[in-house]
Amino acid sequence: MELKSRQHTVSDLAGAMELCYTKGWTDGLPVVPPTEKRVRAMLEAAALEPQRELAFIENRQVSVSAEKVAINAVMAGCKAEYMPVVVAAVEALGDPLYGYHGPATSTGGSAVFMLVNGPIARELDINCGDNLFGPGWRANATIGRAVRLIMRNVIGTLPGELDRSSLGHGGKYTYCIAENEAESPWPPLHATRGFRRDQNAVTIFAALAPHQFSNGLSSTPEGVLTTACAHMRISAGSGRQPQYALVFAGEHMAIMKKAGWRREDVQRYCFEHAKSPVAELKRNHIMSGEVTPEDEHAMYAVVESPQDFLVIAAGGRAGVQSAFIPGWGGRRGSRSVTREIRRP
Repeated sequence: MELKSRQHTVSDLAGAMELCYTKGWTDGLPVVPPTEKRVRAMLEAAALEPQRELAFIENRQVSVSAEKVAINAVMAGCKAEYMPVVVAAVEALGDPLYGYHGPATSTGGSAVFMLVNGPIARELDINCGDNLFGPGWRANATIGRAVRLIMRNVIGTLPGELDRSSLGHGGKYTYCIAENEAESPWPPLHATRGFRRDQNAVTIFAALAPHQFSNGLSSTPEGVLTTACAHMRISAGSGRQPQYALVFAGEHMAIMKKAGWRREDVQRYCFEHAKSPVAELKRNHIMSGEVTPEDEHAMYAVVESPQDFLVIAAGGRAGVQSAFIPGWGGRRGSRSVTREIRRP
């Protein structure tokens, strides 16, 4: 395997790290120097030739090669066995359905949310429980970070240049979780998207920050979801997003399981109850136009169809908190994409 990337000579580890800062190759945190040995180990873990194209970003006319992905995975601190997950996520980035250019360049400030399903999530110890979106798990932190470094260093998505985000959020460092398949009331998310339970897959989603909501008063799915819908209506953004992720943690998950609610039941309930009168959206300057008498009774949902809610089981067992995550863009915004994680 011949590596074609330019090589740099430095005196020591500190010099290598400072070179990366000087060249603008970091996300603000120190990176692991991508030595030839480490890069080759990444490529071997995914059985990839260095020049294999993994994605082509149309609007940027950029080809993302396996070698460049491996370099950035090393820099992010990934173990070699994480490489197939990173590869699948990068392949998904190039899917026209995801539409890389919009969420990557918008002032809206989305990040690449990643959900890992299948046996690989447990083998790599990708967190699906306590402190779900927080620090402390190498796989979560480095896999998500690798994708952001690839966006920066290979595709050129630099803050203030191609990335015009007004505010951004912490998920731009890393936004990777696994689903709690063992305790979930529902089939794994990837099994609803054409994959078998025993297959490994990653779903990417151009997403805003997670919005946490609490409900310790209800013992029924209707009660929990009424709270979720109230919060979604309040933070409706532009009035409608392409998709929402709904992440239910332990106690809320248990309520759904006890009541026998399927994923489809959750989707339908939220679609019907996360609606606002058009008049309210116009008065709050979320939707343009003068308020008409008809607007008082016309209802507007936060998504176009029940299937646009991605219902996920994850988070700590204790506590009465769950979350919803709005997608990026209006009704024609980016869509979630699922790719198989292939291992040699």
